[in-house]
Amino acid sequence: MASGPNMEAPVCLVENENEELRVNPRAVNILERITQPVVVVAIVGLYRTGKSYLMNRLAGQNHGFNLGTTVRSETKGIWMWCVPHPSHPKFTLVLLDTEGLGDVEKGDLRNDSWIFALAVLLSSTFVYNSMGTINHQALEQLHYVTELSELIRAKSTSRSEEVDDSDEFVGFFPDFIWTVRDFVLELKLEGRVITADEYLENALKLVPGRSTKAQKANLPRECIRHFFPRRKCFVFDRPTKDKELLVHVEEMPEDQLDHNFQVQSKVFCSYIFTNSKAKTLKEGIVVNGNRLATLVTTYVDAINSGAMPCLENAVTTLAQRENSIAVQKAADHYSEQMAQRVRLPTDTLQELLAVHTACEKEAIAVFMEHSFKDENQQFQKNLVVTIEEKKEDFLRQNEAASLSHCQAELDKLSESLRESISRGAFSVPGGHRLYLEARKKVEQDYERVPRKGVKTNHVLQSFLQSQISIEDSIMQSDKALTDGQKAMEAERAQKEAAEKEQEILRQKQKELQQVMEAQERSYKENMAQLHEKMETERNNLLRVQEEMLKHKLKIQKDMLNEGFKRKCEAMDLEISQLQKAIQLNKEKNSSLGAQIFDGFGNVLMSVLPGSGKFLGLGLKILSTQMKKAKNSC
Repeated sequence: MASGPNMEAPVCLVENENEELRVNPRAVNILERITQPVVVVAIVGLYRTGKSYLMNRLAGQNHGFNLGTTVRSETKGIWMWCVPHPSHPKFTLVLLDTEGLGDVEKGDLRNDSWIFALAVLLSSTFVYNSMGTINHQALEQLHYVTELSELIRAKSTSRSEEVDDSDEFVGFFPDFIWTVRDFVLELKLEGRVITADEYLENALKLVPGRSTKAQKANLPRECIRHFFPRRKCFVFDRPTKDKELLVHVEEMPEDQLDHNFQVQSKVFCSYIFTNSKAKTLKEGIVVNGNRLATLVTTYVDAINSGAMPCLENAVTTLAQRENSIAVQKAADHYSEQMAQRVRLPTDTLQELLAVHTACEKEAIAVFMEHSFKDENQQFQKNLVVTIEEKKEDFLRQNEAASLSHCQAELDKLSESLRESISRGAFSVPGGHRLYLEARKKVEQDYERVPRKGVKTNHVLQSFLQSQISIEDSIMQSDKALTDGQKAMEAERAQKEAAEKEQEILRQKQKELQQVMEAQERSYKENMAQLHEKMETERNNLLRVQEEMLKHKLKIQKDMLNEGFKRKCEAMDLEISQLQKAIQLNKEKNSSLGAQIFDGFGNVLMSVLPGSGKFLGLGLKILSTQMKKAKNSC
């Protein structure tokens, strides 16, 4: 399922029944089938403010999300509608409509705060919908934003730790859009025409003074300014001036709605389609439908357990699941490609290892594409071990195929020789010479057989070994040979056997060298792709940190301009710590190669013997065997 064309109507994503939140398995199943990156637009606001109408327009429909026609809140929990993105075919648009905030019939208003927090955590664009104007009352009604620091954690902490890490929210919070419905004022400030964005920013200016009342009024303003660096505002006229028609607005043809409202709705939808980004987590991790399903499940489970939804914990959970899948995908890719490209038996070991190297490189790339936050490269190590095991299995299959093929061919070619031996054809004067000619023909015919593979010499040597006692018997009974000639022939046969053995040992040495070189290539390829991925991840983190710093410096400057010197000074430590983190990240980037070698490099050397001392040990053993064979020549 590349996008959501099969969703003819929304489904409930998070059910809110009996003051308990529960993820709907059917919605999770839909999300898990979406492989594309998702642009997630969530809307929240007081009940009966027309949120669902805007979401239906984004879906390109008049109907879908329940608008309701009474004073009761119609939407319960969070409803989801996945539709094809109208502007970006490689993305899926996920629309989240939330139940109305402030419903007086609710038994536990704490649920409102959780719905608000979930909408923030899940979305890439967060829309707050209100009525009338952005005034003191409207900002007071947005008290949910002030509670986010008590409901969400950026980093994992123990229950006993009371840590406020809300200064990091800016690194992963969505874009913020305030939509003001039934707006009747003129967009003017001090006699000057202003934009809706300027209207919002003016409303978010801090109230001067240090009184309790001023501090309370400033809290939601400060939270919005600190948490949401990218802000936008849209104002809407009433859809129609006819109150009776207003309650059935979803049934009205669009051309019968107020002209200004039609234009404003189209501008709003166009902005969302053009500017809303794919959902991403820290370090640039792009969220697809499957990942969104994991996030919502993890967050709701945390809420139901009495804990706070934590981004770091959610990312860790996501990484564990995704990395396991990434290892499997990469391993499957390796197996599939090897099976397609290799015809067993291969003519040489090098032929097989060359295909292995290419397939392994692709498999590592598959893993890198689908994995993230692989702490200590544990999952990459698992992949290295898995591919090494699969390679060894292919080597064994290749040897078995070669052995079977060579044995069958040699059995067929030596059949007449065996028959001649059985009927005593060589038990005559001059029989030894006839036997050698017949055996030589078998060897020559065997040499001409194509694609015998890596066991060519091994099978031939086994055959020749089986002929030693037969040749000796024929030679001893050959009356045409003198005793001296028999001794010389015996010495020649022994020398030939030793030379054949030495040739096999040389081949083994060459093959061992080739295996070690392949493992060395594997080591280098893993290190190179890991270095590239870690560098990308660090650059993404650095980009997020620099954006956070830029935002905090802007807030500090704005506060200074508005006369809040103490608040400005209070941010000095926060800004200083972020600057140090950025500098540390840059320094780590410069020594990235050494870090990887010290960590994963050592792990690889233990997994891949070819990149360590095993190479020297293997060659030393073979060298000793060759010396023994040479001495017997």
